Amino acid sequence: MASEQYDALMAKIPGQDVDASDPVDVVREKMHAIHPTAAPPGTIVEPDSLDGLDAKWVHTPDNAESDRIVLHVHGGAFVSTVIDHYLMYGEFLSRKIGAKVVCFQWTWADEAPYPRAMNDTVRAFRALVARGIRPDRIALVGDSCGGGLALSAMCALRDDGGPLPACMVGLTPWLDAEQTGDAAIHPRGRDPFVEAEWIRARFRDYAGPTGDLRNPGISPFHASLAGLPPMYLSVGEIDTTSDDSTRLAERARREGASVIVDVAAEMVHGYIGLCDAFPEATQAMERIALFVRQRIP
Repeated sequence: MASEQYDALMAKIPGQDVDASDPVDVVREKMHAIHPTAAPPGTIVEPDSLDGLDAKWVHTPDNAESDRIVLHVHGGAFVSTVIDHYLMYGEFLSRKIGAKVVCFQWTWADEAPYPRAMNDTVRAFRALVARGIRPDRIALVGDSCGGGLALSAMCALRDDGGPLPACMVGLTPWLDAEQTGDAAIHPRGRDPFVEAEWIRARFRDYAGPTGDLRNPGISPFHASLAGLPPMYLSVGEIDTTSDDSTRLAERARREGASVIVDVAAEMVHGYIGLCDAFPEATQAMERIALFVRQRIP
C-alpha cells in the first residue's frame, strides 16, 4: 500500500489537466504553472554557460568541492520549462548523491524540432569534458522527456566514438514515442500528470511535421544499446511510460547492456521529483543515489 503522505498529496491534485489537442503555448502555460521556481534555503545556485547554452550549477554547501558531477537533462514535454523550474530537483540530486549538479536549457521543439534538443545535450556534455572534467566523473541524469534526451544523446556520443559518461539515470523517462507499452494502452490507475495520447502529441511536436516516430534519435526505445554505460531507469507502476523502461531493459540484456529498472508500486509519472514529500519518492532517490555513487565513487 502507498503511504498516507502519498495518498494525501494525490488527493489534493486535481484531475488530469493534459489535453492532446492543446497547442504548444497552452501546454507551456499549464506546465509552467505546476513547476516551482525556487531552491530550498541554503542551496547554492551559480549561473554558467556550456558552450553557449544557458546553465546553472546547483548544489548544497556540503558538496561545493565535489568532483562527482550530475548533468541534469530536465523534463518539460519537449516544448516547455526552464532551468529555474529544476532548482529544487537539483538540490535533491546534489544532497542525495553527493554531487554538484548542472542543469542546462535545451531548445524547445517549437523553436527547433529534433535533433536540436538531443544535440544540445551532447553539446553540454562535451562542454564539461572540454573544461577538463573527466567523463568518468559525470552521471547523465534525465527526467521525463529529458530521460529520453539523455539516452539518445548517449547513443549519439557512442556512435561518434567520443568519451561517454560513467552512467545514465532515467527518472520516469520517455523512451517510446508511440507509447505502445501495456501501461499506456491499459492504464493501471489515475495519473494526474500524463496520459498516453498527450505524450504521443508531444513527441510529434518534437519530431516535427516530417519526423519518423521510430527514429532511434527521437524514440530511443528503438536504439541499439550495445556499448553504452550502465543505466538505471526509475519508474512508477501507474506511470503511463513505465513499460518504455521495462521493455528496454529486456532487450538490453540481449544486447549486452547493463540496465536496472526500479518499478515503484502504485507510483505515478514524475513522482521522484517530489522527493521528501512522501517516503516512496525519498526512498527512490536514495536508491538512485546509491547506483550513481557505486559508479562514481
